Amino acid sequence: MSPVALSPREERRALIVLLTVIYFMIAGFGLVIPLLPFFAQAFDASPFLVTAMFSVFSLGQFLGEPFWGKLSDRIGRRPVLIITISGVALSYAALAFAPTIWAALAIRFVNGIMAGNISTLQGVLADITPPEKRAARMGIMGAAFSAGFTTGPAIGGYLAQPSRGALGFQLPLLAAAAFAAASVLAVVFLVRETRAPAEPSALRQVRSAGLTEGFGHPIISRVVIISFIVVIGFAGIEATYGLWTETRFGWGPRQIASAFAIIGILGAVCQGWLCGRLARRFGEPVTLTWGLVLMLIGIATQGLSPTWQVAIVGFALVCIGQSLCFPNISALISRAAPPDRQGEMLGLNMSGMALARIGGPMVAGWLFVLAPGAPFALSAVLVLPALWFAWTLIGRIPRLA
Repeated sequence: MSPVALSPREERRALIVLLTVIYFMIAGFGLVIPLLPFFAQAFDASPFLVTAMFSVFSLGQFLGEPFWGKLSDRIGRRPVLIITISGVALSYAALAFAPTIWAALAIRFVNGIMAGNISTLQGVLADITPPEKRAARMGIMGAAFSAGFTTGPAIGGYLAQPSRGALGFQLPLLAAAAFAAASVLAVVFLVRETRAPAEPSALRQVRSAGLTEGFGHPIISRVVIISFIVVIGFAGIEATYGLWTETRFGWGPRQIASAFAIIGILGAVCQGWLCGRLARRFGEPVTLTWGLVLMLIGIATQGLSPTWQVAIVGFALVCIGQSLCFPNISALISRAAPPDRQGEMLGLNMSGMALARIGGPMVAGWLFVLAPGAPFALSAVLVLPALWFAWTLIGRIPRLA
């Protein structure tokens, strides 16, 4: 399949609709994330099972991303988005009524499979965006993610009633299902297919997995490795953040929701305004490298913070660093991949990130028991090899005006 040609007006409309879909979907996702540690604790779950709530979701994403991404290259983006986002909505509703922690873990696994559609969304964006605009557009897409993360945690934090146990999280989870359902409606009524129909013979062709091709590519291989090792550490921090702030500062769901909301606004501004400008001026590899430097400083600041105010400063630096890193990672893959393999190669990267999110939280849960600040130390150490790989990318891909 090949991208459908769009006029400038159609391109703008498609971008607005795509960002709307992303916002609703991520708002639901963001609504749940800060609550998961407290939701798991309502079932008297150990720190290991709390972090397992993150890991099983990532295991599902690891399996879902390459499948949905490759399928969207073959049959189109729109049907894949309708199937997956509908599955996300149903799994959130099921999670609201989970009777035990083990049922909740199983539902989170299915939720992860269905949420493995980020590469499909990135594929839509790549389909409607010329190469020279992709870093900026990936930044705008990241801004929509950040806007969802800003709104979602704030809503979830204020809807949650931890004093009621697991029942106190039903309303936020049903709200997350409603956000996903709104995304489905937006796709059904507003999203136009961005890839032309394939020939029947092409659909019968069975291609080899993109793993060998991706890791044999001098650009894609380095970028996927950067994503993987950075996300291992960051996913561990994410999974234990609620436990860490509760231990260090006595925070609950509302304080964490407020922190995520503030940082989400910062991330939206950085990704929507700053990332594209820096990428156009300095190129994607240089911007990626400096983003990793800021992440390293921010992680160290958080881990060593004596007060919650200093921790928020560190959180903000990590947020800015991420805002520079991940849009440029997606843009580099999109520029390096053949047009008919966009979804598959982006899916390979998202699958690698999902794999990192399986092991990262589990290791962090074990480290947290030893020392609450240990997950921050691990994450900081892992950024160092990522910095080296990013440095080796400089000069390997031409900077576009």
